[in-house]
Parts: sequence; C-alpha cells; structure tokens
Amino acid sequence: MLKVQLVNSLLLTVAAATTLFAQGGNIRVIAFGAHPDDCDIRASGTAALWAKMGYAVKFVSVTNGDAGHQSMHGGELARRRLGEAKESARRLGIEYEVLNNHDGQLLPTLAVREQIIREIRSWNADVVLAPRPNDYHPDHRYTGVLVQDAAYMVVVPNVTPDVPALRKNPAFFYYQDHFQRPNPFRPDVVVSLDEVIDKKLDALDAHVSQVYEWLPWVDGKSDEVPKDPAGRRTWLKRWVATDPTPAIRKQLAKWYGEQKGSAVKYYEAFELCEYGAQPDDARIRQLFPMLR
Repeated sequence: MLKVQLVNSLLLTVAAATTLFAQGGNIRVIAFGAHPDDCDIRASGTAALWAKMGYAVKFVSVTNGDAGHQSMHGGELARRRLGEAKESARRLGIEYEVLNNHDGQLLPTLAVREQIIREIRSWNADVVLAPRPNDYHPDHRYTGVLVQDAAYMVVVPNVTPDVPALRKNPAFFYYQDHFQRPNPFRPDVVVSLDEVIDKKLDALDAHVSQVYEWLPWVDGKSDEVPKDPAGRRTWLKRWVATDPTPAIRKQLAKWYGEQKGSAVKYYEAFELCEYGAQPDDARIRQLFPMLR
C-alpha cells in the first residue's frame, strides 16, 4: 500500500513539473485601464485568482484620474485615487501603477505608446489585458488603441531601445463590454469568480471616490448608495452581478464542464486580440491556470 502511495506521489510530482516546464515558469500578467478603477471593475477577480496561485499581476492606469469626480479635481483627486489604487493592490496581493497622464485628455500619441511598451517589457508579460478600442469614453478607446499599437512593437528591439525587447509576443486579451458596433464582444475565455467574489468586492470597495461617489452621481443614483459598510457591500455585490448570456454559459461549460459551468454565478470574460500571440486551448489553460 505504501509503495502504491509513493508511486502515485511521484507521478503527481512529475506531472506538476511537466506543467510548470510547459508554462516556462510563473505566468506574468499586466492589465491596463484608462483610470485607476478600470482594471478592478473588469479583471480584479481573475487577478485575485492569479495572485492566489502565486502568479505576478500588475494593474496600470494610463491616466491619473484627476477629472473623474463631481466635487474634487486636479492634484487633490489624483492623489486620492492613487491611494485608492494602492489600497486595492494591497487587498488583491498585486502591484498597481498610475501613469501621470491627465484624465479626459488621453490621446494615442507616440509618447504614450512608448510608455505602454516600456510597461509590458519591464513586466516581461505573458498576458496583457486591456479594453477594446470601441467604448463610450475616449480615454477607454485610446487605451485600447495604445495597447493594440504596442502589441507587435514590444518585440522590435529598435523601438524604445532603452528597455530590452521581449523575445516572445504576449497574448493580448480584451475585457468584456456591451458595445455592439463595429462588432460585439466575443467571450473566448470566461473565468468563474465564485470562490473569490469577496476579493473583487474588496478591490472595488477601495475605490471609494468612484464606486460610491462619482459613478452613482453620473448615473443619478447617489441616493441609492448605503452609508454603512455592510450595506455598501451588499449593494456592491448586486452591482457586479450580471446574468451570463448564452455565449458566456457556453464558454463556462467549455472551460469548466457542463455541471460546474452551469452553476457559476460571478464571472469575468475576455476576448483574444488577434495582434499578439495566438494561444491554443492548451496554452490558454496554462495562461489561465484557474481553468484547470
């Protein structure tokens, strides 16, 4: 009996080593958002899962968020939002960087593209997340364009030569959105958040200026936000809950199996960008090891 247990243990060790070798070591993930809360809204649950498994995750806000509030602005607001981003990072167990570009004034210039290239190269990223370049907010759109424009350039040594070029192109993925034109979002990867939904709520809760003040004010729903912490958390959980579409359910079944996929309540979805590496399903399971 002991001999059988030892053999099984050895086989598991070999399988784990083979998987790690196939991945080339720990996966490194970098996510871009236009503002200091954008990555949290779209990917903090998946980031929590990566971090829990020991993978390196970094959020980058391309602007400092100095315009996104109804009563604060400028340096005061930028400092507040930087503090919120750092607190979110602490709660998630990741890194967070906020670039000093003005909120509402982002353009897809060469200078900002070089910032993005440096961030991806310096992080030695395997996975890059970003918004699609069609969105209601110009900062969101241009963040998507900037990351797309960096997708090939990160491997070109003579572009931004002060940071060594990557030897392999990362896989680039878009966050989920609801926009239909010029083409709707396609859920290639859907990650269940049921086991880490509280971590996503923790991250969002850190962005007080946005989640409880600015965004409700823009939507004319400031009166709906509870004042007490427990009430806010319940309200926030309803805020992040969305019913999976048939396409989402289909992908959940693909990655988790019919039984588990049909029971998932909270999720985040991503679309593979055609400009970077094009991983097959086996490689996607390495990049998103929570899908195993």
